[in-house]
Amino acid sequence: MASEAVGVGPQAHYFAALSEGRFEIQHCGVCQACQFFPRTVCMHCGAQDLTWIRPSGRGTVYSTSVVRRKPEAGGDYNVALIDLEEGVRLMSQVEGIAATDVRIGMAVQARVRQKDAAPRLVFVTEAAE
Repeated sequence: MASEAVGVGPQAHYFAALSEGRFEIQHCGVCQACQFFPRTVCMHCGAQDLTWIRPSGRGTVYSTSVVRRKPEAGGDYNVALIDLEEGVRLMSQVEGIAATDVRIGMAVQARVRQKDAAPRLVFVTEAAE
């Protein structure tokens, strides 16, 4: 993989980019498909011709679930599967609205946030931008 330093795996590259505020996914130069979670070979065709791209970040909520917690433990939050325009599906959270207000089909946009000194990928609704 040409865009990675020697000895650094794809997962390390992904988290390093997140820590610099960049959301990146892999793109295959052979079949032209994108993939997420990072791997050393294309999950679609098995090629090793993978590069890193910055996706649009635009997506749609495919599925959502509410995790219930006591208020003193931080309150309820959602876990959502998001379909990106680039054709990949990933698990994240939708922030900025109540966990119970996240809906299947909702348009969302990716954001990189810091939480507890670690970067994480979250989504916000287009109305919250």
